[in-house]
Amino acid sequence: MKTIRVAAAVIKASDDKAEPIIFATQRGYGEFKGGWEFPGGKIEVGETPQEALKREIEEELDTEVSVGEFIDTIEYDYPTFHLSMDCFWCQIISGDLVLKEHEAAKWLTKEKLDSVDWLPADITLIEKIRAAM
Repeated sequence: MKTIRVAAAVIKASDDKAEPIIFATQRGYGEFKGGWEFPGGKIEVGETPQEALKREIEEELDTEVSVGEFIDTIEYDYPTFHLSMDCFWCQIISGDLVLKEHEAAKWLTKEKLDSVDWLPADITLIEKIRAAM
């Protein structure tokens, strides 16, 4: 089975005073259109996951992020490929999270993490994120 390596950003709002919230996006294309995910994308040959994440967030959301602490690598078997997803906490440096490839986006509190229909691989990360929030 073909393996696809991707990096995903769990973007936290930078306001430390408020309840922690994270950014989720809804796919606007492809086989999983309409499903919710953490933004990011494929790791190109010669790129580190962190470099891929910075590039993908710039391309997809017109936003510069700093890539922080590693959360986990999610290994998930979809029917036609194996996904290996490196997940990192990220913070916005500059930009307004412009949706170039996604249908929608939401900021989610800990209590609202289950309010969207996560893609199967992404849902496996939710409990770790909930525990860290």
